[in-house]
Amino acid sequence: MFAVVDIAGFQELVKEGDSLRVPLQDVEKEQNISFEKILLTVEGEAMKLGSPYLEGTSVEATVVDHGRHDKIRVVKAHRRKRYRRVHGHRQDYTEVKITKINA
Repeated sequence: MFAVVDIAGFQELVKEGDSLRVPLQDVEKEQNISFEKILLTVEGEAMKLGSPYLEGTSVEATVVDHGRHDKIRVVKAHRRKRYRRVHGHRQDYTEVKITKINA
């Protein structure tokens, strides 16, 4: 069984036991979190499609860790003008492990 979940504006394809990084959630480590915006579930040959979301379904997950992605550097420059600006950014994330899909 798998599901497509809308998490903070990103659509993720998840199965039970999967581990994934989602945008930072305000939940402590080892706590459970539930995602209610389910777009699609597939169990065997049966598929349920929401319009836009499915009612009465949820995906439960456990928070494994919080962290930060690698730094990206954005460079802005004008040629021949000695104009350069470098901006770095590190995005915070929450790593979760999918424990149950309630369909």
